Formats: sequence, C-alpha cells, structure tokens
Amino acid sequence: MSLVLDRTAPTDAPILDVLAERWSTRVFDPETPIDESALRSALEAARWAPSGMNFQPWRFIVARRGTAAHSKLVAALMGFNRAWAPDAGALVVVLAETETEDGEARTWAQYDSGQAAAHFTVQAHAEGLATHQMGGFVADDLREAFDVDARFLPVTVIAVGSLGDIDSAEEGLRERELAPRQRRTVEESLLVDD
Repeated sequence: MSLVLDRTAPTDAPILDVLAERWSTRVFDPETPIDESALRSALEAARWAPSGMNFQPWRFIVARRGTAAHSKLVAALMGFNRAWAPDAGALVVVLAETETEDGEARTWAQYDSGQAAAHFTVQAHAEGLATHQMGGFVADDLREAFDVDARFLPVTVIAVGSLGDIDSAEEGLRERELAPRQRRTVEESLLVDD
C-alpha cells in the first residue's frame, strides 16, 4: 500500500472532507480499468454544475485507455503529461461552447465549463477515483483528432482512474507526489476584504 493515501490539505478553516482530501496525482494504476459506475457519477455531477442562464455550455470527450480515442488524445498532450497521463483509466476533455451555432457569444462558457470540471473531480474523488487536470495539450490537435467545431474550446484534460503505487514510481515523480501540499493563504488571495 502506498504512503500517500492520506493527502488531506492543511486548511486554515474547516472545509468539506471531500474537498480537503482531493488532490491531483500523476501516478495512476496502468492496469486497472476505469470504474464505469464512478465515471458515470462524475459525469452526472458535472451535468449538474451551475451555469449562466442554464446554457450548460460544456461538452466532454471521454477516452478510455486502450482505445483509438485514447491514443489520439495522448498524441495531443504536451511535455511531461505524455509520460504519466496515459496510465490513467480514462482521459476526459472538457470543452466550452464559446458561441452558439448561430454565432451568438457565450460569454461565461469557460467559467461554467470550469465549474463542470470541478464538480467532476470532486465527485470522482468521492467515488474513489484519482484525478489530475491538465492544461498542457494542443487544442487544435484535439479539435482535428475528434472533428470538433471551432466554436468548442478545449479547456482542460482530466486524467481519471485508480491511484497507482506511489512507492514504485520513478524517483522524480515520487518526490513530486510526496511533497507537502501548499497554497497561499486566503488573505493573500483577497484583493479587497472590507
């Protein structure tokens, strides 16, 4: 069993356990298939994320390890993400519909799609899945690989699956996984607190 099963954040104020315990791993079990029920629940949670005027501007591409879709998605990843992300049971692209088919701008699409991604990761954690969101990908490569209309903007790629064995990970990766969790304080994030 790995040493990193408890990565609970050291919070300055109480927050929900599911939020304090959720963390982004880069070590996934390369053999265990994605838990389809847990994945479905995570997608359902994303479905119920709030959105401006209930437009629900998010769309998803789900690519399970071992499929042609997964290979296409991995090819669009950049740098270090190509080294660890393919081990995840699935890769999920979150896309924002930035304008309608008629060309009407969806001003809050990226924000709303980010909320859907957050709901996905929190529910996935609650279901026992590990996740890691990535910005290191080539959006145009994703659009081309999956024939996605230009009005859909890839916002993030989420690796999701079973946590791997941290102790058997390559040393540099293991050190990153075991490093203390840090965030700036709430006060440092407040521009105004009147």
